[in-house]
Amino acid sequence: MIVKTDEELQALKEIGAICANIRDTMKAATKPGITTKELDNIAKDMFEASGAISAPIHDENFPGQTCISVNEEVAHGIPSKRVIREGDLVNIDVSALKNGYYADTGISFVVGETDQEIKHKVCEVAQEAFDAAMKKVKPGAKLSQIGKAVHATARKNDLKVIKNLTGHGVGESLHEAPAHVLNYFDPQEKTLLKEGMVLAVEPFISSNATYVTEGKNEWAFETKDKSFVAQIEHTVIVTKDGPVLTTKSIDAE
Repeated sequence: MIVKTDEELQALKEIGAICANIRDTMKAATKPGITTKELDNIAKDMFEASGAISAPIHDENFPGQTCISVNEEVAHGIPSKRVIREGDLVNIDVSALKNGYYADTGISFVVGETDQEIKHKVCEVAQEAFDAAMKKVKPGAKLSQIGKAVHATARKNDLKVIKNLTGHGVGESLHEAPAHVLNYFDPQEKTLLKEGMVLAVEPFISSNATYVTEGKNEWAFETKDKSFVAQIEHTVIVTKDGPVLTTKSIDAE
């Protein structure tokens, strides 16, 4: 999507704020003993209160309001009776629409305390990679520079990226052009960023694996070697004044 009017911009900001609030509320509620289904019910109530609709349900008939992935699950984890435990690596991915406009956001974090430093490291480097990518977001820049920055950040920290999970265009649908925002450099990618372009940028940083495969069900993705993987995702609007994150946390303003 290319944002052309202030009405479009405000609509994107509205749904972005809704998704950010739900993401942050779910993260705050993620304590040992809670189930992923109970977390998903928080999103259900908040979607209803805000007038928004879960994009995974609306677009994909996904069996949950949000995707909640734990430890071996990298993405598209189905909310269930699974109990969150101390030290779990959790990813919460929230996407929704309101009045025809979409936002998509995700965060990975470690629950409570753990002596597994690698879990904390992949989360920290995912954020670092996202921040590095944002420095490349401006009209006229190559889309491929986002992936180059993400991959360079991973390598610098002796980590890897998941190559078959990517960001994407977003706005008037959950997935639109550009079809892929890679997490590595592809010299064949010639797309240029344009003023008003809307992207979901989502680095996936891995402790070892570079690809995910189908997991325990038809939705979940996992790594064969059980690598730890962290994702940070925001909906980003390209502007001449720098990237605008519609899904930025309220307390980060």
